[in-house]
Formats: sequence, C-alpha cells, structure tokens
Amino acid sequence: MEEKEFNLEDIHVEKELKIVYMGTPEFSATVLKGLLEKYKVRAVVTQPDRVNGRGGKVTYSPVKQVALDNTLLILQPERVRDIAEQIIELEPDLIITCAYGQILTKGILQAPRLGCINVHASLLPKLRGGAPIHRAIMNGLDKTGVTIMYMDEKMDEGDMISWKEVPIADTETAETLHDKLSIVGRDLLLETLPSIIDGTNERFKQDDSEATYGYNISKDDEHINFNRTKKEIYNKVRGLNSFPGAYCLIDGEVMKVWECYTTDNVYSNLFNGQVTKIYKDGIGVKVDNGEVVLKTVQPAGRKRMNGADFARGYENKGVIVGKMLG
Repeated sequence: MEEKEFNLEDIHVEKELKIVYMGTPEFSATVLKGLLEKYKVRAVVTQPDRVNGRGGKVTYSPVKQVALDNTLLILQPERVRDIAEQIIELEPDLIITCAYGQILTKGILQAPRLGCINVHASLLPKLRGGAPIHRAIMNGLDKTGVTIMYMDEKMDEGDMISWKEVPIADTETAETLHDKLSIVGRDLLLETLPSIIDGTNERFKQDDSEATYGYNISKDDEHINFNRTKKEIYNKVRGLNSFPGAYCLIDGEVMKVWECYTTDNVYSNLFNGQVTKIYKDGIGVKVDNGEVVLKTVQPAGRKRMNGADFARGYENKGVIVGKMLG
C-alpha cells in the first residue's frame, strides 16, 4: 500500500461520533491524546489500578491519567467480559483498542456499527502479540511499524486497514523505538479514521503463512545466556531497555544490564560467561563468538552505574577478572 503524507489540520473532525477507547500503557496514552484533539471519546476502558510493592502506593495506568485529565468516563474491570453489557449500552459507533491487554468478547466486537479497530505496533502479520516492540529488537529486525486493523476473536489476526513502516537502527532500544512508534500510531490512526467513518477504507487479509509472534516478556526472556552469540546478547539488552531490563547473576545475585557493546576479541582459554578484562567503560565477558562488554549495570539494591566503576568496587571483595557470570 502506498504511503502518503498528510496534515492533521485536513482531517474532518467528527465530534458526534461515539468512541469507546481501550488501552493501558504510555504508548496507548500517546495515541489517546491525539485522538482527543479531533474526536469525542464516550468512555475509556483500562486495566485496574495497581499497588506498588514499595510503600503500597496506588498507581494509575497512563491511559487512566489522560482520561482523568479530560474528565472522561473510566471503566476498569479485571475482565473486560464482566462489563460487556455496560459497553454495549453506551452504543458506541466505534471501539478503538491500543495495547489494552485483553481479548474482546464476541458481543463487544459486534456492538459498534463501524466495528472494532486496533492500533498494533508491528507490520502484521509479523509480531502478533503483546510485546512486538521488544521482540522486534530482540529478534534483530531492521524494520517494524504500526498497523491499523479490524479486530476479531483471535489475537491480531483481523483484516488490515493501513500500515506504516519504521526502520530500526542498530543502536535502537525498546524505549526509543516505543516513542517513535507511539507517534506513528497516533498519526496513522488519525489519517485512517475518516475512511473508516465514511466506509471508503480497504480491507487486506493477513497472510497467516508469514505470521510471527511477539509474545509477552517472561522472566526467562530477561536472563542473559552467555552461550549465545554476541549479537543475540546485544539485541536482548537493547530490546529490554528501559523495561523490564536484561540481567545476569554475579555471586548468585541479580545484576541488571542496561547497555553493552561487542568486540571481536577471542578468549579460547576461557569459558562462556567468564569475565575477560576490565575496560575503561565496562566489564568484558566471553561469549560464544567473541566478547560482550557490560557498559551500564545495576547491581541488586543499587543505582545504575558504569560497569568499570562496579568492577573497581568489586575488587574489595575479590578479583573479578576470571569470575563466572550466570
């Protein structure tokens, strides 16, 4: 599909359109803010408030905060099916989801006359699932994007409406890519909505044979396996920065690794995971086909620091060169 530039000022503002918006994280909040500049949102559905483990502080989702700032009706069910009737009673013309975190029931999907559409942070059918931004970098892709799609009862398998490609730089992190894609998603939604409203948009079937999956990140995904190649480890570290973070073990304790780089140095006399040397800016670690230098680390219970600074402090406990990291 040919991409075209557009001006937000040229978009027809449909103030009477009744929209229900569903989303939770910062990505979704950015899209909602843009939507509210042009359209009326009848209600916002987001995940329930969570209690922070430290101090018991209650935290709102970023989408809820936007809704509060704009005095919108807010619904926060544990399970969206529990409020299906309430959503249907709102008589929405359109339901828009963006990183909401739950699959909608058939009754909700059939409620709006214009359908349910989703803003998904990948070029479908690639990276269906809940963590497409992290996985794009972790998988070493050189491009991704945003797709606007109709929703069905399966995960990210509905017909596509529009999409926009975004390149992934070698130095990209999940944080920087997230910020880029949230802006692209906001603008692409506003560009696409007028054709959905007047019924002139096209529908494109996904090719299931080309589908890949961006499943949610597990604790196992966060752990650095030094038996992997240096490129795989580098991609993992930047793909999990700035949340939730990759980690390794030192002396049985978790140490987050926020930044690293690689070298071609070969240490045939060492095991994978063994500390090779201390650089000016990090800790060298032998891996399958070279070396990874841990540049920014965060030991348990401490702040982020330069890897070399951590190594110098470690000398008080013993020699770190030659130590095995798990």
